[in-house]
Amino acid sequence: MTLLPDSLWVSLPVPALLLDGDDLIRAINPAAELFLNASARALRGASIWDRLLADAPLRESFARVRDSHAPLFVNDVEVGARARTGRPCNLQIAPVAEMPGQILLLLEPREIADKLGRAMQAKTAARSAIGMAEMLAHEIKNPLAGITGAAQLLSMGLAPRDRELTDLIVAESRRIVKLLEQVEQFGDLRCPQRRALNLHDLLDRARTSAMVGFAAHMRLKEDYDPSLPLTHADGDQLLQVLLNLLRNAAEASPSGGTITLRTFYDPAIRVRRKDGTGAAVPLQIEIIDDGPGLPPDIAGEVFEPFVSGRENGTGLGLALVAKIVAEHEGWLAVESAPGRTVFRLSLPVAPKPGAGHDGQAREDI
Repeated sequence: MTLLPDSLWVSLPVPALLLDGDDLIRAINPAAELFLNASARALRGASIWDRLLADAPLRESFARVRDSHAPLFVNDVEVGARARTGRPCNLQIAPVAEMPGQILLLLEPREIADKLGRAMQAKTAARSAIGMAEMLAHEIKNPLAGITGAAQLLSMGLAPRDRELTDLIVAESRRIVKLLEQVEQFGDLRCPQRRALNLHDLLDRARTSAMVGFAAHMRLKEDYDPSLPLTHADGDQLLQVLLNLLRNAAEASPSGGTITLRTFYDPAIRVRRKDGTGAAVPLQIEIIDDGPGLPPDIAGEVFEPFVSGRENGTGLGLALVAKIVAEHEGWLAVESAPGRTVFRLSLPVAPKPGAGHDGQAREDI
């Protein structure tokens, strides 16, 4: 017996358990089966205390919920099955209306909350730097043009040996101009011109460009789901996102390696819009490299402006990626360890004719 229609109970993206007054498991959803590494048949009727370990006084929490008939939230608890290592989770414990003594237990693994939090932080940080970026780009580019021109004029009257210094001035000025052009892109506030697009067409364009340029030393593999529906995006901006992620993967392995482009469908991932409504982002792109991984001290901040793990990095490439993805109401995440770094991009499905801009019915989440 469950509290929700079967389709909703099965679709819950977090582990959920229904407990009776004796703390026996009466119902469990598929996410909880995975979390506890056991089938619903094996878990149904078992005591929660025989199946779940937690570093918090959950017995007292359950009693409090039953006595007060009010929900309770317990954050940052190490929770796990008895045969598995615990994971940090946030817990939600709620009484069940018209079912005395029964409670609903929801387990939210912290990595899900942390990823969503990082996505929102990246979007906020990107916007906060826009004003500064535009001001710097405008104020610095103008005098740089004069410096470059003056150095070129000076070089015309110099001996070849002395011309090395003016050539250095011109080269460095052009390098700074290129950086400022990135800054200007970062400060571009134009809304994306979204339309129905085939993700694999964009991936093929990005792959071709990478193979003849910055990723010529890498091996690129494809692992595509050909059944993916169209997405709803600005083609030029999304291509820039893919190129930036591919460049990042290629530069992580200067001596060569493998980059895997993977696509698949995951209906469980949803994001919250500015107006508080929820939207599905089921179209998944993963760019996987076998490089050394992100430096641990910046792994949680790579989408923030001016954060870079490379000596000469600008720290704007991934911040620009985060900004574009946020404007497309998508989700961006990264998981990194030595030998495997995965950047995952989640995007919406293109709307059907006559539907809203996302093709999905709006609902609160």
